[in-house]
Amino acid sequence: MEMRALVLEDYGARPRLETVAYNPPGPGEVLVRIMASGVCHSDLHVVTGTLPLPVPAVLGHEASGIVAAVGAQTQRIRPGDHVVVTWIPSCGRCFWCLRGQPELCEAANAGAVSGTRPDGSSPLAWRGQPLHPFSWAGTLAEYAVVPETLVIPIPPQMPWEEAALLGCAVQTGVGAAWRSPLELGDTVLVVGLGGVGQNIVQGARLKGAGRIIAVDPVAEKRDLARLLGATHTIDPAAEDTLTAVLDLTEDRGVDVAFEAVGRPELLALAFNATRRGGTAVAVGVPAPNDDVAVNAFAFPSQEKTLTGAWLGGSYPPRDIPRLVALWEAGRLLLRPLVSRVYRPEEAANAFDDLQAGRIVRGVVRFDQSG
Repeated sequence: MEMRALVLEDYGARPRLETVAYNPPGPGEVLVRIMASGVCHSDLHVVTGTLPLPVPAVLGHEASGIVAAVGAQTQRIRPGDHVVVTWIPSCGRCFWCLRGQPELCEAANAGAVSGTRPDGSSPLAWRGQPLHPFSWAGTLAEYAVVPETLVIPIPPQMPWEEAALLGCAVQTGVGAAWRSPLELGDTVLVVGLGGVGQNIVQGARLKGAGRIIAVDPVAEKRDLARLLGATHTIDPAAEDTLTAVLDLTEDRGVDVAFEAVGRPELLALAFNATRRGGTAVAVGVPAPNDDVAVNAFAFPSQEKTLTGAWLGGSYPPRDIPRLVALWEAGRLLLRPLVSRVYRPEEAANAFDDLQAGRIVRGVVRFDQSG
C-alpha cells in the first residue's frame, strides 16, 4: 500500500512530500488515518541533525486521526475510533515503567534511537529501503502504523487540529507544570513561549500559580501567553531577564522556573532566577552533547534543585483523557495555540516558519473535509 509522507532523506536536507509504501498493522499495532499532525521543534532538531535519529525518516510525532485497521492482539482500540497519536510507547514491564516513570521506558527509548520495531523491521519503505518513523510515530503522513500504546481515544466532536496538539506539546508543557514542585500561589518563570512553553503557562495556571512570568522576544508570543494565563511578560531583547525577574520578586527569585527552548544558557538563566530552595526544570530539548554551567555552591548553600521533564512526565493513557476533560470544561485552551494550518504540499514551509519563530504551532492537515 502507498501513501504520501514527509520524508527527511538526510540531516540538513529539506523535507519532501514523497510517495512511500506501508504495511498493514502487525500484532499489537494500529493503522491510523492521519487527519492533522503538529510540527514540533524536536522534528526540526532531526532535520538539522541536532537530534541525530536514524534517517531517512518520516517526521512527526503528535497527531489526530481515525483508526483504519487494527492488528492481532490489540485490546483497547477499534476501527473508526477518533484518536490522538503520541510518541512514547511504554512497555509497562521495564525497570522505569514499574517504578512509575513510563516516560523513561527502556523499550520506547531503544525504539526511538533505532527507528525500528523491536525485531529490527520498519512498517515503512521508500525507494526500496526501510524508512524510520520518528519516535515510532511518523505522523506527518497520510497514515501511521504505530503500537497500540501510542493511540488514545478522544471524543468525536473534538476538532482535529486541536486534538493533534495533545500528542506532544500540550502533554509536555502542562505535564511539566503539574509534576513540578509548584504549589498554590507560587511564582513561576517560563523561558521560551513556543508550543511547549505556552502549555507550561497553561499548566501553571491550572495548578494554581499566583504569578506567571513569561519570557520571549516575540511580541505575539508574549500576548498569547497573557491569554493563556501569564500575569507578567518580559522581552529579553529590551531588558535583562534576570534583573526583571528579581525586580518582580523582591530580589528573591521565583519558586519554580522552566526552560522551554533547549539552550544551555537559558537553562542557566532559569536556575539563576530561582529563589533559595526553589526548582529549575529543563523541558526544552538541547543537543545531546550540550553542557550547562551553573554555580555548584548554590546547590548546598541555597538548596536549589535542577531537574528535567521528558514529555512532561506524562503517561498518555492517563493524562490525555484528563486534558480532554479540561478542554471540554473550557479550562484548557487549544485553538489559540494553532498558528497556521498547512496543506501537505506546504509541510516543509512549516519547518521554515518554526525555525524563524513565526509560529507557536503549525499543523499539517491531511484531510480538508472537516
